[in-house]
Amino acid sequence: MSEILRIRGGAKLEGTVPISGSKNAAVAIIPAAILGDSPSVIHNLPDIDDVYSFVKILRYLGAEVEFEHGTMRVDPRGIDRFELPDEMVNRMRASYYLVPTLMNRMGRAAVPTPGGCNIGNRPIDLTVNALTSLGSRVDTTGGVIRAEKTGDFGGSNVYLRVPSVGATINTMLAAVMAPGRTTIFNAAREPHIVDTANFLNSMGAKIRGAGMDTIRIEGVPVLHGSDEYWVIPDQIETGTLMIAAAATKGDVYLSGTIPTHMESLTAKLLEMGVDVQSEDDVIHVRSVGDHRMIEVTTAVYPGFPTDLQQPLTALMTVGWGRGRMTETIFENRFRYLDELNRMGADVRLRNNAAEINGVEKLYGARVTATDLRAGAALVVAALMAEGVSEISGVEYIKRGYEHIDEKLRHLGADIEYI
Repeated sequence: MSEILRIRGGAKLEGTVPISGSKNAAVAIIPAAILGDSPSVIHNLPDIDDVYSFVKILRYLGAEVEFEHGTMRVDPRGIDRFELPDEMVNRMRASYYLVPTLMNRMGRAAVPTPGGCNIGNRPIDLTVNALTSLGSRVDTTGGVIRAEKTGDFGGSNVYLRVPSVGATINTMLAAVMAPGRTTIFNAAREPHIVDTANFLNSMGAKIRGAGMDTIRIEGVPVLHGSDEYWVIPDQIETGTLMIAAAATKGDVYLSGTIPTHMESLTAKLLEMGVDVQSEDDVIHVRSVGDHRMIEVTTAVYPGFPTDLQQPLTALMTVGWGRGRMTETIFENRFRYLDELNRMGADVRLRNNAAEINGVEKLYGARVTATDLRAGAALVVAALMAEGVSEISGVEYIKRGYEHIDEKLRHLGADIEYI
C-alpha cells in the first residue's frame, strides 16, 4: 500500500527550522566526485531519495560509497563500468550528469535518457550539442545517451541556445578535463551551478565565471578528491518553507540560509504584505492579515524560480482579488491546478498562465501530487485548509524535501505519513 501524507490544516507555524543542503547541487556534485583520482568527502547532503539513488548507482559502477548523517565519502578508484540499466535512472533527471563524468573517467558512457518529473519538454539536445562541440561522439538512439571521447576531444566555444541548467553543468563536467580552453556562452547562473563549479575547483579544476553568463574553463589532465566540501543550503526548500509560514499566518525563523538566493521570492512576499527580514544566515517570515494579490512570471535565475511557482500559486489561492502566475520555463507545470480546485480554489488556466480568483478558504480533500514541486504546493494548500487533507504521490515529495513532515511538525503542523 502506498504512503499518504495526512495534514490537518489550520495550525499556525511558529518557531525555528534549519534548512537542508541543496538537492539541485547535491545531484550534480555527487556525479562530479567520480572524476577524482582519490576519495572525496561531501558534507551537508540532504537525506532524500535522489541522493540514495546516486549511492546505489555509484556502488553499481564500482565505487565505494559511505553515506551517513548528511556526509558522503566517495572513492571512485574501483569504478569499472560505464553502462547503467534503465531501472536505476528512470525516476531521476540528474542521472544524465553521469554522461560526461563517466566519459571523462572511462572514455565512454552509456546512460539511459533521464527520467524525473513530467513537467514539460526537457530536451537533452543542448547537452548533446555541447559534448559534440568538445569533440565527443554522441548517439541517443534507443533511449540511451552514448558518449565517447575521440582524438578531437578538447576545449571549444559552446553556445547554449537557452541558459539551460543541465546543459551548463554537463558542459562544465566534460570541459574540466578537456585539453585547452572551453568558453560557455549564455550559461545558466543558478546557485547550484556555482556550487558545482566550486566543488570541481576544490578538486583541482580551473573554472572561472560561474554565476555569470560566460564561464571559462581550462582543462586539466587530472583531478584529485575533495577532502572536505560543504554543499550550499537548499534554495527551493527555503522558499517552500517561507511560503508555508506566510500561508498559515505564521512566525518562522529559517536558519542556515543564503538570503541573497531568495531575493526574487522575498520581493513577491513583501508585495503580498508578508513581513520578511534577514540577518546573516537567518530569514524571518511573519504574516498577519489577508494577502494582496500579485502577478508573477517565472524566469531563469536571478528571476523568479519555476520551482517555486507551484507553492506560491497555492498561497495566492486564498485572499481577495485576482492574481496571475505566468510560467515561461516548463509548459506542463500547471497539472496540479485541478487538485487545488478540488480543495476549493478558483484557478483557471489560460495558455501559459494561471488566473487566480481569491477565495475565503480552502477545504481538506484527497489530492494527488503530480510532480515534486506540485507536491510542495499541495502541502502548502493543506496547511491552510480547513479540515483534513490526504496527499498521495508522496514519492515525488521525498525525492526533493528532507523530512518535510518532521520539520513542519516541529513548527506546529499536524502532519504525518500514513
